[in-house]
Amino acid sequence: MDYRVESSETSRNKCAACFRQFNRMEHLVDHMRTSFHSVHEPICGICRKRCRSFESLREHLIGPLPKVECNRVFNNRGCSLCLSILDSPNALWAHRRGCQQSNTSNALIYRMANLGIHDDLRIDSGRGRGPQAVALACTMVGGGSDGSVDLCARVCLVDEHENIIFHAYVKPNTTITNYRFETAGIRAEYLRDAMPLRQAQRKIQDFLCNGDPVWKIRARGKSRILVGHGLDHILECMGMEYPTVMIRDTAKYPPLMKTSKLSNSLKYLTQAYLGYDIHNGVQDLYEDCVATMRLYIRMRSQNHKAESYPLASDPQNRNNFASWRESELQNMTPDELFEISRSDFYCWCLDSKGYA
Repeated sequence: MDYRVESSETSRNKCAACFRQFNRMEHLVDHMRTSFHSVHEPICGICRKRCRSFESLREHLIGPLPKVECNRVFNNRGCSLCLSILDSPNALWAHRRGCQQSNTSNALIYRMANLGIHDDLRIDSGRGRGPQAVALACTMVGGGSDGSVDLCARVCLVDEHENIIFHAYVKPNTTITNYRFETAGIRAEYLRDAMPLRQAQRKIQDFLCNGDPVWKIRARGKSRILVGHGLDHILECMGMEYPTVMIRDTAKYPPLMKTSKLSNSLKYLTQAYLGYDIHNGVQDLYEDCVATMRLYIRMRSQNHKAESYPLASDPQNRNNFASWRESELQNMTPDELFEISRSDFYCWCLDSKGYA
């Protein structure tokens, strides 16, 4: 009898998101206050457990120590790329044909190697908007006495349809001491008549801002979403600033990070979530842009439950787990606690919902 009462109490104190169990209700409330569980976390299609990242979900489904029942079902009808569960092995086969992508840049590698300035940057009125999102990648050469200082020497911009809208070799402001030809594929003669860095920076900045002053940019303005991998470093090397609200960085997006909260490489993300290999030899900027854009579109296309105020930082959610509500919170069920919990990161699916 006592055992049944204790078991029932433990079940009541079980987190509705991650299934972690607590001895006391106040401990569950504290957990919900700091965990920021939400509908935007990756979810197991079998047991409905929510995980902090897709890597955590992958460990839950595949291993090294998977949940046995979930692993059994996943091995039969689970997609190893998007980690979704299909209704049957036949449905999985049909799904995989669309989920598995291929490296389309192979035919462009030779052309890109000798491509000079390609400039389709246009400022629009905001009604047509042009591409809503553009992917940016740079090739770095070395500066400084030991050639370890990254200098931007080549820039590429790609739109959502994987079209090149800007490409140019760029002449850095600092003397180059290592062209890194083996990995960057750049020789001194490529930069002899190259566009000055400041000119490239100004053209790209104007295109991204799309007529809006950089200090007035907001999510629902005319400015464009900037996609890339390691954009903080890229923008620093280019001497550019762009508002965080308009940046989508695959190196810093929580669902795409390691369980240790460190960044995954673009090569790994492309292989794990798109199903093909990149960075096999000399860096191909078009290849990098396409990979980051595809990752962004895949994350943006997730169908999460719509919420009026989806972020924990929204003023309307400020008191959801306030200490003065402790008694009320402890009388809620785990499902009710999850219902008022909100995400501490901006989910890219909100871009398709017009959230600002």
